[in-house]
Amino acid sequence: MALGFFSRLKEGLTRSTQKLTEGITAVFKKRTLDDAALEELEDILITADLGTDVAARIIANFRRTRFGREVTDDEIKTALAEEIAAILAPVAQPLEINRALKPHVVLVVGVNGTGKTTTIGKLALQYREQGLKPVLVAGDTFRAAAVEQLQIWGERTGAPVISAAANADSAGLAFDGLTRARAENADVLLIDTAGRLHNKSALMEELRKIIRVLKKQDETAPHSILLVLDATTGQNAIQQVGVFKDMVDITGLVVTKLDGSARGGIVVALAEAYGLPVHAVGVGEKAADLRPFDPMDYARGLVGT
Repeated sequence: MALGFFSRLKEGLTRSTQKLTEGITAVFKKRTLDDAALEELEDILITADLGTDVAARIIANFRRTRFGREVTDDEIKTALAEEIAAILAPVAQPLEINRALKPHVVLVVGVNGTGKTTTIGKLALQYREQGLKPVLVAGDTFRAAAVEQLQIWGERTGAPVISAAANADSAGLAFDGLTRARAENADVLLIDTAGRLHNKSALMEELRKIIRVLKKQDETAPHSILLVLDATTGQNAIQQVGVFKDMVDITGLVVTKLDGSARGGIVVALAEAYGLPVHAVGVGEKAADLRPFDPMDYARGLVGT
């Protein structure tokens, strides 16, 4: 991971770090790791949005390996970073575009406001820089701002943007996008979608229809279904994964807005709860602020070591 991104990640996680480190420093200046200390540490981990399962797992490991020892706050933070990195390591998987598919179809889902459209734009720019040819589909036809936003990213990246009139059928649009991408020998097709959870059954039907229509042209599509989550929602992100997993076969996650969140621990909670690949994390508005993450860098950023 480039130093620049690690610096931004660490800076973005500052609010999450404060929540963890202030609690740890207050509890562990130098004391014996007894039942009372472990209980306090578990409370600190839960309030930092690591979740009850992760907290219980870490405390169980601490009880097994360090119980009864005198420890300092720095020792606890270092050990904590190692525990967190071990949980994150299996899910830290960058999204690999299969160049043989022509195009690799990526369906991007998530509730409104999580940063789906911006994520698509950033990915398109990164793929263009890697020498790949992207095509974008403005499939959130209910939100004019989403279409305009994607068109701006299209201009910035030189990628064609397939769009239609307001409230047009997004499945038909996805079909047209795949037709165009195949005709132009594109490497990757990125499809934006609506995210209106207030009418879950309508959204579910819409997403399933998009997938059905894509399969008429390519029975293996979509090849990736990314769920974009906003870190500032904390534990709500766990529920959102559950909701979208009911609708479609999620293949990976992107977690955005870590720079504005005191809930960076949610990435660890997601890893423990679902084990889905976390393809990238976002810490800002620029394309370079969305990157695959290194488990140890992330863990160290989170605990402030």
